[in-house]
Amino acid sequence: MPHDSLKTELKNYLFIIVGAIFLATGMVGFLIPNKIATGGIAGLSIIFHHLFKLPTGVILMIVNIPLLFLSLNYLGKQFAIRTIITIVITALFIDLLGEIYAIAAFSDNTLLSSLYGGVFVGIGLGLIFKGESSAGAGTIIAKILNEKANIKTGDAILILDALVVVAAGVVFKDIELALWSLISIYVSAKLINLLLTGSKHQKIVHIALDHPEKLQQRITEELGITGTLMQGNDLYNSNHKNIIFIVVDNSKINVLKKMVHSADPKALMIVMEATELLGSSRYINGEHYKRKLFF
Repeated sequence: MPHDSLKTELKNYLFIIVGAIFLATGMVGFLIPNKIATGGIAGLSIIFHHLFKLPTGVILMIVNIPLLFLSLNYLGKQFAIRTIITIVITALFIDLLGEIYAIAAFSDNTLLSSLYGGVFVGIGLGLIFKGESSAGAGTIIAKILNEKANIKTGDAILILDALVVVAAGVVFKDIELALWSLISIYVSAKLINLLLTGSKHQKIVHIALDHPEKLQQRITEELGITGTLMQGNDLYNSNHKNIIFIVVDNSKINVLKKMVHSADPKALMIVMEATELLGSSRYINGEHYKRKLFF
């Protein structure tokens, strides 16, 4: 492995480990003892923990790992490996803090627990995303629903989180706990978006540079993203410029920045909010993007 690649991978795993610590701390210190369910598979793990009295970390692995193996065609090899490692590390931290050291809840106040639990979980997930990984198979399920049922990925994630909240209300027989769970999920989402520099699920990106070939290939092969290559001229001296136009998930913006800087440190990169996407669809590496291929 080249030195730069090794350095990048070590940085990714540093983000993953620190993120897993934050995620585990938020769940053990605030959410689990107060029966507040966060979104996705982690929220289901909290519900199952109170139902079956099994360690939350063990449940997290039991639910997540099979789903990830079944969904490998939706993930790149490295991303899948990092995600599996992330789940294992997070599960170990959760059970280490909650079962072995049995740390007491940081607060028994439901409002404080939902807010601070959301903050810790949001920071943890944001750091994990920065490490080019994921903390669960929830997003993969959302992608499958997007392909099979034509449900937007963002809407699918919202539906899954809503189902977890409803399940929490039914299992704990307390509608207020379900409402507190909604607050925790909202806070987590805001923190994740803050760490990933944006408030939307996707961004519109324009990249102006002289020689796009290398970057174009990396974007298509490594990110699995389609886009459009346009021609233009510099206003100052009329020099020829190539402009790459793509739509990128928030979680991939940080990776794209590094790619652009590596390909051309003088390249101009503009990132904007994408509020609605319309047009033809195309699949690359199993992912659904509403843009045309480079041409």
